[in-house]
Amino acid sequence: MGGPFPLLQRLLCSQWTAAGSADHTIAEVWSSPATVAAAWRRPWREEARRKPASPFRIARSRMERGAEFARWKAQSLSKADLSRKGSVDEDAVEVVELLNSREEFFTTSSCSGRVLLVDASADGSGVQKQHCCWLLVTHKPCVKDDVMAALKGATSNAVLKFEPFILHVQCRTLQDAQTLHSVAIDSGFRNSGITVGKRGKTMLAVRSTHGLEVPLSHKGKLLVTEEYIDFLLTIANQKMEENKKRIGRFFNCLQHAMERKNISNSQSKIKEKNNPLCTHKNKRNQGKAHNPSITEDSEQELEGGNGLGIGATFFLEDD
Repeated sequence: MGGPFPLLQRLLCSQWTAAGSADHTIAEVWSSPATVAAAWRRPWREEARRKPASPFRIARSRMERGAEFARWKAQSLSKADLSRKGSVDEDAVEVVELLNSREEFFTTSSCSGRVLLVDASADGSGVQKQHCCWLLVTHKPCVKDDVMAALKGATSNAVLKFEPFILHVQCRTLQDAQTLHSVAIDSGFRNSGITVGKRGKTMLAVRSTHGLEVPLSHKGKLLVTEEYIDFLLTIANQKMEENKKRIGRFFNCLQHAMERKNISNSQSKIKEKNNPLCTHKNKRNQGKAHNPSITEDSEQELEGGNGLGIGATFFLEDD
């Protein structure tokens, strides 16, 4: 285990190995301090040669993603409403219209909240929408007489349910989804969440946990009294009223959030317009678009060789 500098060689060799160099064997590295030093410097040289993406390229990528989102939105809103009702629920119309009027959002499905009585299969598989008969559905407060009349048609396992407001929104960026998620949480929809798909689709689900699900009959036989059904409907109607209040809070919070965002965007544009460094940068990017001969190398030279001016002076977008 010779060599003039064993400790230094051992250290450099370990770093070289971690860097994953395959140009030399361990024996060659150990016997040649010069080779060790070259292997040690190689990762840093390679890193130095990697150039950060230019703001122009980043802006172009964002524009392309924005155009793709606009296509998704146009396709989604042009499709027919395939829900049972065939239209947006009355209590959810304002929220849906406000979101769809914004360029960064569009809704894919919604339900303002409902009381329903379903007759599920008796095979013990639970209440599944595709394997049950809907005996009663209402988006308004429900009365006992309507439920008792609907129960006459039950032949399996009748279940009374209250399902609160739910809304699915596709968002242009993750930051847009986070803004909407904060609005949902502040409005009482604490079970809301964000999902990012493989194709880059960012979805927000607005939902809460104050639901209700109670079995009323088994194999067509009623298991509870009318008095108990009346009690359940009182609870369901209270939940419906609270659900409506939350929708109103969500709409108001959403309006305020969008107003703040508009003000923030306006201020950012004013700052960008009045910033001489940013104006110089924009002119240079325009020149680059008209003159392909401006390369990444010449751009870096204009910045002083280190590219530090890019991140400090170029304002892309304030989502």
